[in-house]
Amino acid sequence: MFRFLSSSSSLPKSNPLRNDSTTTSNLQFCRIIFSFLRNPLSHEHAHGFHPQLSDPLFSITEAPIARRFFQSGYLLGSSNCIRAKSNIGRLVGSGQVRSFSSDYSGSSNRESIEYDAVIVGAGPAGLSAAIRLKQLCRENGVDLSVCVVEKAAEVGAHALSGNVFEPRALDELFPEWKQDEAPISIPVSADKFLFLTKNRAFSLPSPFDNKGNYVISLSQLVRWLGKKAEELGVEIYPGFAASEILYNTDHEVVGIATNDVGIAKGGERKETFQRGVELKGRVTLFAEGCRGSLSEKIIRKYNLREKVQSQHQTYALGIKEVWEIDDSKHQPGLVLHTVGWPLDHKTYGGSFVYHMKDRMVSIGLVVALNYQNPYLNPYEEFQKLKHHPAIKSMLEGGNVLQYGARTLNEGGFQSIPYPVFPGGAIIGCSAGFINVPKIKGTHTAMKSGMLAAETAFCVLHEGLKMEIYWDKLRNSWIWEELYRARNYRPAFEYGLFPGLAICALERYLLREKSPWTLKHGKPDHESTDGANLHAPIDYPKSDGVISFDVPTSLYRSNTNHEHDQPVHLRLKDPRIPELVNLPIFAGPESRYCPARVYEYIPDDGGQLKLQINAQNCLHCKACDIKDPKQNIEWTVPEGGGGPNYSVM
Repeated sequence: MFRFLSSSSSLPKSNPLRNDSTTTSNLQFCRIIFSFLRNPLSHEHAHGFHPQLSDPLFSITEAPIARRFFQSGYLLGSSNCIRAKSNIGRLVGSGQVRSFSSDYSGSSNRESIEYDAVIVGAGPAGLSAAIRLKQLCRENGVDLSVCVVEKAAEVGAHALSGNVFEPRALDELFPEWKQDEAPISIPVSADKFLFLTKNRAFSLPSPFDNKGNYVISLSQLVRWLGKKAEELGVEIYPGFAASEILYNTDHEVVGIATNDVGIAKGGERKETFQRGVELKGRVTLFAEGCRGSLSEKIIRKYNLREKVQSQHQTYALGIKEVWEIDDSKHQPGLVLHTVGWPLDHKTYGGSFVYHMKDRMVSIGLVVALNYQNPYLNPYEEFQKLKHHPAIKSMLEGGNVLQYGARTLNEGGFQSIPYPVFPGGAIIGCSAGFINVPKIKGTHTAMKSGMLAAETAFCVLHEGLKMEIYWDKLRNSWIWEELYRARNYRPAFEYGLFPGLAICALERYLLREKSPWTLKHGKPDHESTDGANLHAPIDYPKSDGVISFDVPTSLYRSNTNHEHDQPVHLRLKDPRIPELVNLPIFAGPESRYCPARVYEYIPDDGGQLKLQINAQNCLHCKACDIKDPKQNIEWTVPEGGGGPNYSVM
């Protein structure tokens, strides 16, 4: 029986963006203050209240500031005056708590904190939105409260991308980013494009224009953006998973709730049980990344695709390692892309090799999830790739620093839903703004967040409507860029060589001004053939030097979940794996998952049964997308779980 043992190092419990060594818990402080407010206190008592130095919950660092609590419910300077030491109150922030309430008479029995804007996801889109909103506040002398909630243990821990970064949006957000020591220092120095066969590599004209772009770590960029956001007064709460959308009686979104924690796998409450927290906002922005669990619910509830007749979204799975290689082989800024082997000609995908700083190299394989062969294993295809002569020679003598995987949107222009709903908007990869032929989406995600922030400011300060966001998008360079690139991805519905021919026609002859728009094929989950149409693929055993087994790679992802919690990968019908997936598709979930979450294990009677190793989950969302019957629903586990990337 497979069991993944995570790294012995524990995940950080504190806010990584704070400078002080002891974290501040605004929620715990508010809980205690709220209990005082429920009693008949005089105005003088309220102003004069401060915890005793002997109270084990608190230590006073600035006693005069600690008295700045007002009956209005505002807490001023909380992050400077009181450091909570309790393990009960876990919500961590650095700014002001605008409003706090606890409705113990209601059915939810959850504390509630109110903000002007609540943003779900501390990735490039979410943080850019938060930063831009606070910039507008400063420019106009307005004070709006902004909260960002993030399921990763720390900001940037779930951020994974190639990443050749186009700084166009960052130039607009922070024109002085170079002086502000952004972790962007390696410009693209060379751009190569290869067609691979099993043993040979043929050079092709590079269709990529990476002049002015940089090879970066997205994890590090996101951490830097988080720091800049906090400097502007944004409250960032890492380690809290948004699991529920809050609606008012008019079916408008009014915020989110984090999930309950301290629940055992069997559903009973443990001693560490704690109710989730409601974070309510006048505007709520969903920036969860590709296939966001709440964003997908919003899209379905409000029929956002149907509203603009957009097509279904299409996806790919990206699997990546960061290596440290020999200095003599390292070429900082070299960008290499390949197509062809090891994938068959009916499967869209390709590989990338990006030379970063400090002898680090990002190498990865992207496989479109509309592949047909149920025996295809993206993880094993990636291991095969590294043994190609054009790549193996570079890796020999090096060592792997980190491993990870994530799905990405490939639908492009045709698949953009209407991004506005009553109470907020969907931004970034949750909506799907990746430019597939560029293999870039960070710049468009950031720009979409900035446009949403500008709209939200107009809504909150001027009383305008959130629908303006849709107009801003269509008048932005995002729209123009994605429209010009719209035909590249669907061209490969006809196979590798017809796709390359159509793309060459589109780029070099028609100059991306073709009068037609190609359509995507079937949704990814409907594209899988029955196993009877294909032969099993015999993948070579990993050598432990260039290629590795799944447990070894998982260890390098620093993945960690609380083991004793309900499984967050839910089967809508527990019978389907044994009645449909196994006999018809040969159990594809055991292969498309890059973390071996799904295994078919014989029971006492010798019958194969699906076992879900949820603790292995990389949060890539491939199962939610590729399952043939859409029977697997990915939901958020306890906050703080999942991978812990640092250089991805």
